[in-house]
This record gives sequence, C-alpha cells and structure tokens, in this order.
Amino acid sequence: MQPDRVIRALSALAQEHRLAAFRLLVQAGRDGLAAGVLAERLDVPPSSMSFHLAQLANAGLVTQRRESRSIIYSADYAAMNGLMGYLTENCCGGVPCSDEAACTPSPANPPAARKSA
Repeated sequence: MQPDRVIRALSALAQEHRLAAFRLLVQAGRDGLAAGVLAERLDVPPSSMSFHLAQLANAGLVTQRRESRSIIYSADYAAMNGLMGYLTENCCGGVPCSDEAACTPSPANPPAARKSA
C-alpha cells in the first residue's frame, strides 16, 4: 500500500463517527448496511452520515452499491487488510505476520453459536 493511500485512510478514520461507521460495516460483513441504518445506529443525521460515508469511500475503505432506493455500504476488507499490513509490516522484528491475522468478512447470517458470543 502506498503511503499516500495510508494517510488518506488514517485521516478518514480519525473522526469519531467515521470510525464507528467503519467498525459497524466491518461487523456487518459482505452484505453491508444501508446508509440510513448506519445513521440511525450512530444517532447521526442522515446528511452528516452521507458526508462521513463519502469520506470513507474516497479513502478507499468502503464500497457502495444501490439496492432499490437505498445505498448499501460495505467495508473493503482488502483495503483494510492492506492498511493493517502496512502498519504492521515491521512488527515482531521484521518477521511477517501470519495470514491468520488478516480479516475476512463474516457470513451474512452467522451460526447460532456465534450470535451469543
């Protein structure tokens, strides 16, 4: 990942509502969440949420798609893993982190055992 992309991503995440929205999107998995749902869950006005989501999209951290009248946002796991890889590439004395450290999106409907965890 190029340093300029890292700076844009970190800048986008350096705001309370954007960080919270990104974390919700990571938890939501590949299905993502509608902008209105994010605004409601974070108690942020829809117009403000749209601004924050645009910042995350501009930084390459989220993707968007239209479903009927809603815009659905999803975390870009490749971008997130690239950012994490960039930040940790010299950890542990220069030994690369294992592939198990990378995040993969959760399934849309997690098994019942995972819901209670």
